[in-house]
Amino acid sequence: MVTGKEAENLTGRLLVAMPGMLDPRFHRAVICMCAHSENGAMGLIVNMPTREIRFGDLLKQLDIEAPGEHQDMPVHFGGPVEYGRGFVLHSGDYGSSDSTLEVNDRFSMTATLDILQDISKGEGPASCLLALGYSGWGPGQVEKEIRENGWLICEASEDLVFPERHDGVWKAALVRMGIDPAMLSSAGGTA
Repeated sequence: MVTGKEAENLTGRLLVAMPGMLDPRFHRAVICMCAHSENGAMGLIVNMPTREIRFGDLLKQLDIEAPGEHQDMPVHFGGPVEYGRGFVLHSGDYGSSDSTLEVNDRFSMTATLDILQDISKGEGPASCLLALGYSGWGPGQVEKEIRENGWLICEASEDLVFPERHDGVWKAALVRMGIDPAMLSSAGGTA
């Protein structure tokens, strides 16, 4: 768990929703923070694949030809902001200086069609997560939510950001921090 002064810059870390999270869109959410500054923050939920759309559906809508290898890859709910816009969170082995945001040395984010074309041809990043929409906060908003017991902060790792199964990520992040999920209370408070 990260506390105190280290929490000032959340870029490249995970926000893990507390049980008392009031916004149902973030119930048990784990968010990879792609950018954080005094101007606000932006991240993608990594553990909420949608049931309505798969990668193959997305490619078809965008008129991108795809061999078939990645057709069934899930598309995630990245957050409630700009839900019609796509983002790809991926390993740092892929990128374009013009269109890729380097989150840190392990993760990057690209929001252009060329990455979808490269993934469809098997020329994309080694690991990736496709998301529609993002999670965004205005200046000081995410810090306030953390102080109010809405989020815990966890170091990001490839196995939490790009897991084989998404349904256990919330619990796995808590266990990684040494927290038993059964011991968490939905009530907040200060000492």
